[in-house]
Amino acid sequence: MKRSRFTDRQILAVLKQAEAGKAVPGLCREHGLSSATLYKWRAKYGGMDASLMGRMKELEEENRRLKKLYVEAQIKADIVAESLAKKL
Repeated sequence: MKRSRFTDRQILAVLKQAEAGKAVPGLCREHGLSSATLYKWRAKYGGMDASLMGRMKELEEENRRLKKLYVEAQIKADIVAESLAKKL
């Protein structure tokens, strides 16, 4: 998974500046990001504080790990079912 150039705290700081009324084009130029990135962050992280943001990232990572485990278990089950079908 691609890592962000910005930390959680930096993202929240940029969003707080945007909420405070700073112009989006100037804010984007200052921090070196696109306006699309800023709007994506606003949609995803708007209204969160640092602890909620960290918890959300932990849950996303856990969800990714569980999906991987499920796929591996499903592949194993398919292999077993296929081998049983060949024996009959």
